Amino acid sequence: MIDYIFNTTKEKIDTSEMDKIINFACKKMNVKNPLLNIVLVDNKRIQEINKEYRNIDSVTDVISFAFEEVNDVNYDDIRFLGEIYISYERCCEQAQEFGHSVRRELCYLAVHGLLHLLGYDHMNEKDKKVMRTLEEEILNEYDITR
Repeated sequence: MIDYIFNTTKEKIDTSEMDKIINFACKKMNVKNPLLNIVLVDNKRIQEINKEYRNIDSVTDVISFAFEEVNDVNYDDIRFLGEIYISYERCCEQAQEFGHSVRRELCYLAVHGLLHLLGYDHMNEKDKKVMRTLEEEILNEYDITR
């Protein structure tokens, strides 16, 4: 597994758990030799990204940009998946709101973003159920609970 995590916030954030859960999730989903970036940003930056790319002028928690929207993007046996942007501020707010740890929320958002890169979505109830089930399976099997 090859992935790169960039912290663009002013916060000191331990990203080692995100790396581990992404590796775990890729193995579970049978994704061989993936390459992806995770970029931790603040609310201001994720709102700018959301407005620019989705035409939604509001803060969100995670946005994924898949490289494989048309065909698999492979080079030298490496599967280029894309980029995941996570608002660390929103992550902390949601952890408090949902009554669990920032660690759990950060791992959840990383897995959520990864599943988007793999083509999963939650635009309708059927797809939402599939995606939520996978998210919870991955987190539970990795032993990240609420």
